[in-house]
Amino acid sequence: MEQPQSNAIITGASSGVGLYAAKALAKRGWHVIMACRNLDKAKRVAKEAGMSPESYSIIELDLSSLESVRQFVSNFRETGKSLDALVVNAAIYKPSLKSPERSAEGYEISVATNHLGHFLLCNLLLEDMRKAAHPEPRLVTLGTVTANPKELGGKIPIPAPPDLGDLKGMELGFKAPIAMIDGKKFKPGKAYKDSKLCNMLTMLEMHRRYHDETGIVFNALYPGCVAESDLFRDAPKLFQVIFPFFQKNITGGYVSEEESGERVAQVVADEGFNKSGVYWSWGNRQDKDREAFCQEVSNEAADANKAGKLWTLSEQLVGLS
Repeated sequence: MEQPQSNAIITGASSGVGLYAAKALAKRGWHVIMACRNLDKAKRVAKEAGMSPESYSIIELDLSSLESVRQFVSNFRETGKSLDALVVNAAIYKPSLKSPERSAEGYEISVATNHLGHFLLCNLLLEDMRKAAHPEPRLVTLGTVTANPKELGGKIPIPAPPDLGDLKGMELGFKAPIAMIDGKKFKPGKAYKDSKLCNMLTMLEMHRRYHDETGIVFNALYPGCVAESDLFRDAPKLFQVIFPFFQKNITGGYVSEEESGERVAQVVADEGFNKSGVYWSWGNRQDKDREAFCQEVSNEAADANKAGKLWTLSEQLVGLS
């Protein structure tokens, strides 16, 4: 009997890692739901990437809006498709902000988009993943070296290392004048790092809460330094020129968007990546025959008590509790 086609949702699939992950999964015979803010752009880039029209569909999703997240889930369910994989990929990074930008609900935009929107999306779609047609559904989260001080690239304390403190900012409601999870002074680069640390804490907490019961594989990956990415579109122009050169010629850590997308597809679909509660990495220096390994996460990301507290506060902020 022929197996039904597997379906994956990828957030932020209209550029960079997300787009090439969609392309790589489509080549493996998966159907990809591209969850994007800009539908016209998603249609255009999917065509330019050579993806077959039958291999993907596009549903609008603005992760900075909790209402948009709920509408996306409703629209996805109307398709009648099973959900066999969810890829938490989309992220914004706004290092040049002088003052906090706010989401529709009034939360600092980096944390609202990268963490809270995804937190709500993952929780709502757990019901769908429990009923997956695939025997081994996976929820895969994109990590970053900058949010993990256990990795070489994460040891650079500029502008500041990720640190959620005691989550005081969230406890106080996370609305103006509060803009940081720890309740301290706004630092846009740190807000991004903090949001990605939240992604890792959430992945590990989902593994602890749901893996044994559901069989869903919850893991994460750092696909390498994708130095030429739309993620950096708000960074200074000089940085956008120097950073790829530095990674290609000095550190040797450069990874193309296409290669990073292939690595995401491996973690989503390939047999060797069916381990739950781990953080896959290809390391900070790349070579031709590089193989993935389980990277140690930071002490803060591994803190189960902090993960539980973050979970409870996040539930309150997104209206799940």
